[in-house]
Amino acid sequence: MDLSELIRDLPDGAVLTDPDLTERYRQDWARDPAAVEPLAVVRATSTADVQTVLRWATTHRVPVVPRGAGSGLSGGATAVAGGIVLTTERMRAITVDPVTRTAVAQPGLLNAEVKRAVAAHGLWYPPDPSSFEICSIGGNAATNAGGLCCVKYGVTSDYVLGMEVVLADGSAVRLGGPRLKDSAGLSLTKLFVGSEGTLGVITELTLRLIPAQPAQSTVVASFATLDAASAAILAITRELRPAMLEFMDRVAINAVEDALNMGLDRNAEALLIARSDAPGSYAGREAELMLQACTEAGAVEAFHTDDAAEGEAFTAARRFAIPAVERLGDLLLEDVGVPLPKLPDLVTGIARIARHRNVTVSVIAHAGDGNTHPLIVYNPADAAQTERAQSAFGEIMELAIALGGTITGEHGVGRLKKPWLPDQLGPEVMALTERIKRALDPDGILNPGAIL
Repeated sequence: MDLSELIRDLPDGAVLTDPDLTERYRQDWARDPAAVEPLAVVRATSTADVQTVLRWATTHRVPVVPRGAGSGLSGGATAVAGGIVLTTERMRAITVDPVTRTAVAQPGLLNAEVKRAVAAHGLWYPPDPSSFEICSIGGNAATNAGGLCCVKYGVTSDYVLGMEVVLADGSAVRLGGPRLKDSAGLSLTKLFVGSEGTLGVITELTLRLIPAQPAQSTVVASFATLDAASAAILAITRELRPAMLEFMDRVAINAVEDALNMGLDRNAEALLIARSDAPGSYAGREAELMLQACTEAGAVEAFHTDDAAEGEAFTAARRFAIPAVERLGDLLLEDVGVPLPKLPDLVTGIARIARHRNVTVSVIAHAGDGNTHPLIVYNPADAAQTERAQSAFGEIMELAIALGGTITGEHGVGRLKKPWLPDQLGPEVMALTERIKRALDPDGILNPGAIL
């Protein structure tokens, strides 16, 4: 494919073709084994650049895979044969309006950078994936990312008020805006959030902000059994909505302890980390209620702290769980979710699958909203173990669906989970999804192979 026209119409250095440079754009953190070397990588700096790429791609019927920071966990940014990887990592502008409590951000900014920019105005952008320091705000919107505090504050879609998005034919449209209430027309902004680059490329986001988070009280409890931890989770969520309610199993506890040496109980089967940020003295009351729920459920040890540094240390331990477990081997990462009453069935069911398939599966979870992250550990050099791990991967998603849950709570479907999507959605919804895709991308050039 002749790239001279594309190179001519874009800024100098925007188009990369040297394999040594394009290699790092070949796949995301999911490490999809089907990833290939792309035809080229384009590093866009503006909406106009993205329009140029998509007009050229439509004319020449070249597939385009949009990419943010490459921290995705479902293969949503896997390069395809003969295709362009379009990265927005150089689009990094942000403006904050403290009067309307909104920020207008380009997609290449990291989630942590958005948080810091708005914090300078005494404001807060709540969605906080564990990878908030390395994931982009555009990627968060593309997958409708969640995070630790989303049990109380909601996910990315709850904070996207508007966007600029470039469609497959290169036309740019503005959706929504800095308005907290807006019922004019179809809810198209919501359609693009979570679409994983299959309907358009997001080049700007208008984000809703809220006042800075109040002081927090943290509860930490360890349990001798998964059943006791599950009982505590359900007891807490029956009484209140915590600002955070996180779960780590024994494998994750020990992996984190190996890395951070925090003095975590290596014999515990589960660890819960919960937070209250209720105003005034009620934060202490919520902490007492959560502590009581853990104690009554049979916690081996439980305590709470109002010390911000101590509480943040336990939160950081939870955020580090995936990298810590990854030290044990390669990972197949899940993010299945179920209605809260089914969470005990999901956790115990995953344990049964791990035993049956003779693989290590560590479970960490945003327990307060039923979103779990089973981490399947395997050695890719061991063909038999790899096959067992892949079987467990599918069986965990089948279990979640059978329990009325979802194959993805926040990471997206990407390419790795799409075989199971029809089982969750059913033929009618899949057909509707395909109709929407054809209407917005009739030539099928946008992120082909993702979701559908």
